[in-house]
Amino acid sequence: MARPRRIWVLDDDPELRTMLEGYLTEQGYAVRALADGEQLRARLEGHLGGERPDLLVLDLMLPGSDGLSLLRRLRDDGDDLPVLLLSARADGVDRIIGLEQGADDYLAKPFLPRELTARIEAVLRRRQPTPPGSPRPGAEPILFGDCRLDPVGRRLERAGVPVVITGGEYALLEAFAAHPHRPLSRERLIELARGPDSETDCRSMDVQVSRLRRLIEPDPGRPRYVQTVWGYGYVFVPDGQPRRG
Repeated sequence: MARPRRIWVLDDDPELRTMLEGYLTEQGYAVRALADGEQLRARLEGHLGGERPDLLVLDLMLPGSDGLSLLRRLRDDGDDLPVLLLSARADGVDRIIGLEQGADDYLAKPFLPRELTARIEAVLRRRQPTPPGSPRPGAEPILFGDCRLDPVGRRLERAGVPVVITGGEYALLEAFAAHPHRPLSRERLIELARGPDSETDCRSMDVQVSRLRRLIEPDPGRPRYVQTVWGYGYVFVPDGQPRRG
């Protein structure tokens, strides 16, 4: 049986949060209600545990960091979490800016609950992920050091010589290559490379990273391209320069 879709609702109006949490739960979603951006960041960064959502319902008018600022930070961090914006302002400026910042859809308050669920389902259908590591027709090769990663043929070459790489290793390398210079937690790497329902644990991910380094690093004991971010995870540095901070 498929797991229920995880929906997070971020709104500073406690009555609306309670209403949406109850309604969406009745519709079969697994819902978490959040009051501000600090709660969102803490949960996404794993400080308070739990799993990432399939979609975020995000109010624009929030105390502290407003919805647009939170959305911009997500996208600047390379996070492609689907986002549906809510706003009490009826003018089209918020909608345009929100979509330009990377929102997937926009809904003006007040709205019918059924319209919200219809838009959630539409976004989830559009953002249906392809399996990690799937071929990507038309994608350009990714070059770093003496390595060449071919997303179309799912091949890795080093100094012009084909490298034997497993599907799991390829998916992990492609996840890194899609987020250059972005520190990625072990949990985020598991999601990107194995899928949101993977049972891979953080220790297993460390082993996978070690195996990948043996394929691409001149000296796996002193990695240049997949560098460790102590206490957090890893970062892909295609130019091989030491990372600061």
